[in-house]
Amino acid sequence: MFEGLSDKLGGVLDKLTRRGALKESDISEAMREVRIALLEADVALPVVKDFVAKVKEAALGEDVLRSVTPGQMVVKIVHDHLVEMLGAEPVPLRVHGNPPNAVLMVGLQGSGKTTTTAKIAARLTRFDKKKVLMASLDIYRPAAHQQLQQLGDQNGLAVLPVVFGEQPVAIAKRAMKVGRTEAYDVVLLDTAGRLHIDQELMSEVQQIRDAVDPGETLLVTDAMTGQDSVIMAKEFNEKIGISGIVLTRIDGDARGGAALSMKAVTGADIKFLGVGEKIDELDVFDARRVAGSILGQGDVVGLVERASQVIDQEEAEKTAKKMMKGQFTLEDMASQIGQLRKMGDLKGLMGMIPGMGKLKKQMANADIDEKKIAHQEAIIRSMTLKERRNPKLINGSRRKRIAAGSGTTVPEVNRLLKQFAMMSKMMKKMGKMGGKGMPGMPGPGMGMGGGGMANMSNLPPGMMPPFK
Repeated sequence: MFEGLSDKLGGVLDKLTRRGALKESDISEAMREVRIALLEADVALPVVKDFVAKVKEAALGEDVLRSVTPGQMVVKIVHDHLVEMLGAEPVPLRVHGNPPNAVLMVGLQGSGKTTTTAKIAARLTRFDKKKVLMASLDIYRPAAHQQLQQLGDQNGLAVLPVVFGEQPVAIAKRAMKVGRTEAYDVVLLDTAGRLHIDQELMSEVQQIRDAVDPGETLLVTDAMTGQDSVIMAKEFNEKIGISGIVLTRIDGDARGGAALSMKAVTGADIKFLGVGEKIDELDVFDARRVAGSILGQGDVVGLVERASQVIDQEEAEKTAKKMMKGQFTLEDMASQIGQLRKMGDLKGLMGMIPGMGKLKKQMANADIDEKKIAHQEAIIRSMTLKERRNPKLINGSRRKRIAAGSGTTVPEVNRLLKQFAMMSKMMKKMGKMGGKGMPGMPGPGMGMGGGGMANMSNLPPGMMPPFK
């Protein structure tokens, strides 16, 4: 998300930072470009006008124009105003009052409401140690309850059983009663959606809201619908009153204007971002991290959080110690590849590393390909245990067998073995240096060297990226 906006804002602000002193005309020209960039990113016009006016006023202050580094100060002003527009601090769900705490999930059909309900339930269960009950109030969409039940069964989450013929308000009341009698901390109510906003939908949600008095009413909306989602959020807020927003499918929205407009237009906080289809692909929204990402400053906190969810810390530390001793094997390499793939889209992960935003052209030329990364893992899995631990055993006939077993070619096997040899050599060098860094260490699928790579030291222990 924000790819286009990040590129354009980065270009505008880079021009300012490369200059020494700044004149008023420089600021005015830069603000015109910022305005265009925001509009092209699908940010609502009133939001753009307000943002540009505030940034320009602050940037034209004497403290900036007479500063030793005026360009850097303008970048800070843009960052701070982005944070202000998005909401200064993360706002947690209000689920810590007297149980059961009701959370009402609302939105249009197809926005990802049911999947998001399960994701929030899983997050509350895992991280907040809450006992959570999910209930489907959608009696109109075929298999709506079955979808929620399936998600519950797959992830060990409780779902309210169906009572045939029961209406949405009655289901909500029964869910709250079960929540009280069975000591649930949180009850998530997945309401029905429609293809568009209508009075019937609003009336039903209002009745449910009045019946359960939810601590949170979360609007789930698809980021890819752009300004339509902003208009819809405004209408839901006026008629129902929403306390928070969950933006889904942000991994498919390169513009990001909806996210930048939501808080300003509705006043409701963005609580979560849906970054993928998996149950754990739900990130807490943090304005500072998002603003940093837009301005090419990466999101190390988000990267480490995502890593911590999928990586076995103990196993990672063992691997790191082996690396320091120069004992890195193909088994370890396969483990590293598997861990990286669990973390999600590799291009998206690279964008979370500070400094990587400015290496996009090199990344494009490097052709990061998820399938090729998967092929690497398949090649290693097709080897015998002895071959993984001692690659010198792999002669010509063994290479043919490994290629056939992994559905790849002999040249691909040769390439991986060569990359492994390079990686092992670097590991030994780093071990001799006492782990103080690895000059020229490439990132996933990249042959970049010579210090051009961003600092990888913030990754969890043992989390070294594979070659391609």
